[in-house]
Amino acid sequence: MKIGFIGLGNMGHHMARNLASAGHDVTGFDLAAPCPDGVIKADSPADVATGADVVVTMLPNGAILKSVAAEIIPAMSAGAVLCDCSTVDVESARSVAEDAKAAGLMAVDAPVSGGIGGADAGTLTFMAGGDDAAFKTVTELFDIMGQKAVHCGEAGAGQAAKICNNMILGITMAGTCEAFALADKLGLDRQKMFDVVSTSSGYSWTMNAYCPAPGVGPQSPADNDYKPGFAAELMLKDLRLSQQAAVAADADTPMGERATELYSTFVEDEDGQGRDFSAMLPRFEKRGRD
Repeated sequence: MKIGFIGLGNMGHHMARNLASAGHDVTGFDLAAPCPDGVIKADSPADVATGADVVVTMLPNGAILKSVAAEIIPAMSAGAVLCDCSTVDVESARSVAEDAKAAGLMAVDAPVSGGIGGADAGTLTFMAGGDDAAFKTVTELFDIMGQKAVHCGEAGAGQAAKICNNMILGITMAGTCEAFALADKLGLDRQKMFDVVSTSSGYSWTMNAYCPAPGVGPQSPADNDYKPGFAAELMLKDLRLSQQAAVAADADTPMGERATELYSTFVEDEDGQGRDFSAMLPRFEKRGRD
């Protein structure tokens, strides 16, 4: 395929490189980041979109996505697919899909899970929204960039799945860090804590696969001074998206709301900016009960 790729930052760089390495003709654009090996640099988003079978976007937020979409949709050929892999609000995803459809294009919203490591290794999970034909067209690309793609429903469903997943993730990580901090104060060895919880009813991904305690469980950012695999500010972004969606849907999400407050304080008022989202553990270590 002829593929355009817009947004070559920490995630997009690896994703575009993997598509080019698989033999696709990839043209890329980013305002600041360089093109990876094998990707041809374009001068503008419109240049990327012209003549492309698929345009993949990996952008910071819904406002930027809509701005880029307004520039590239008129340049795309009828029947081409706009595949957005950003994590944005559901309404922005649906709005872009409607604009694409009105222009004779197909659209897929396909946010990802797996972080920078997954983007590099080509082991991402894609949560896709859009019609069947659009999803089938880009399945081959998902297979190159990731290990799993789930068609979640119509436009916006991919973003809905990502937001709900990451609300669970934020809540669970906060609880896991709280539990380790409590175990410390109760004199319970962290390794013993892990040995029990990881094989008991407290089992979770944040405990078993991404343990926030250094030297316990599999390798994780905690073993690298909490350098981010998934930055705390990105978790905050996703939690805020979950609460924006909850307000729009009139959904009661008290745990999601509290996790959003915790990460907001951690990132904006403490030392969480630029650290992994599991660095909530040393935060709780330092704190007593208010």
